Amino acid sequence: MSQAERFEILVLGSGTGGKLLAWHMARAGRRTAVVERRWIGGSCPNINCLPSKNEIWSAKVASLVRRGAEFGAKTGRVAIDMATVRDRKRSMVDHQIAAHLRNYKESGTELIMGSGRFVAPKTLEVQLNDGGTPLLIGDRVFINVGTHAAIPGVPGLEAAQPLTNIEALELDHVPRHLIVVGGGYVGLEFAQAYRRFGSRVTIIEHGPQMMAREDPDVSEELQRILSGEGIQFLVGAKIVRVDGRSGTKVSLVVRTRSGEQEVAGSDILVAAGRIPNTADIGLDKTGVELNAHGFVRVNERLETSAPDVWAIGECAGSPQFTHVSEDDFRIIRDNLAGGTRSARDRLIPYCMFTDPPLARVGLSEVDAQRQGIDVRVARLPISSVLRAQTTGETQGFMKALVAAHHDRILGFTMIGPEAGEVVATVQAVMLAKLPYSTLRDAVLAHPTMAEGLGPLLSNVAPRVDE
Repeated sequence: MSQAERFEILVLGSGTGGKLLAWHMARAGRRTAVVERRWIGGSCPNINCLPSKNEIWSAKVASLVRRGAEFGAKTGRVAIDMATVRDRKRSMVDHQIAAHLRNYKESGTELIMGSGRFVAPKTLEVQLNDGGTPLLIGDRVFINVGTHAAIPGVPGLEAAQPLTNIEALELDHVPRHLIVVGGGYVGLEFAQAYRRFGSRVTIIEHGPQMMAREDPDVSEELQRILSGEGIQFLVGAKIVRVDGRSGTKVSLVVRTRSGEQEVAGSDILVAAGRIPNTADIGLDKTGVELNAHGFVRVNERLETSAPDVWAIGECAGSPQFTHVSEDDFRIIRDNLAGGTRSARDRLIPYCMFTDPPLARVGLSEVDAQRQGIDVRVARLPISSVLRAQTTGETQGFMKALVAAHHDRILGFTMIGPEAGEVVATVQAVMLAKLPYSTLRDAVLAHPTMAEGLGPLLSNVAPRVDE
């Protein structure tokens, strides 16, 4: 066995939380190394958040061009050049990678490109991408390995070589008929984008509704909007088998309440959940425990069952958002400095980048019912917001949940333009624990989407004790 190299800070995986921690510790004078198999900076800037939103924006532009006549801009036939769409995305990714490499260099963090596997507690053997197998020991070790797309165990599905989010972002052509397996955030975002690029699109969802964690009215409204764009839905549908190969010709036998039917298409995109990248990395040799779903078991400080070993981001079971991984970094950073930060009771915003987008923070109505919390519910159609009338983007609604016995906002959901920006305003009021009337009576700029919060909260019923 070769001589091991020791680091004060050793991070496996270069995703958001891990890289931020590494750069911070290296700048503080700690000898720090990050081991990364492939994606410099993690999945977000390479194959997930940023590149998908880049191509989604191209699809929005395509949609607006087709609708140009509505706004007085007359155009001819619209043609989609997917190679240009892809190259625009690649250019942004290259810029992101270059920025990450500068941060590694300027911070003094050593970036080691290779596949890491634990061979003893806090000890990694790394199969370098360019050859060699050094041993690395960390005084403090951070597991930051992320997740990958799950491929359901449907007969013939894996053999069909379906697209995942990675391959869908590399297409240089528009699929004739894209079949999307899964009606969650990723599936709906890609479905709408490729429909706008010109694909026929069918979404197959096993559960009783799209977006299983959202309220039924939210799911119904998004499905109505996307159906209006020509996307077909099969809900409560079980895929019995798959024949053919994605990219050429595929056929799916699907069982619904009305019986079995065949869905034929050209390509399959699987967006049916994520699996943590914790298998086959030697965690059994470290004392790090996993839960039943393969996620690293952590406490509220993100400490694992092994001493001086932490887990960050999706592999630790944190909600699968980059902004949560960034907060994981802040928790660990501050606690290493003597703080008492916790992952418990975080107010985490959600945003799906369909058009219009969906954003939510705090409780949904289903959450409130499940937890036995009495709430007052206020709703406002987006068509009532004057800003939406100026742009013609009038689909969707806002919904606020206010406590029945006090005046704090417990939850907010919006389907509508700029929902991700509007939700931040509500989140700030919730974090400050201010009464909803503070936002209801605020002087908000006109005409903006946030201005709709005033009339929305004016619809809140009086408290039950008033």
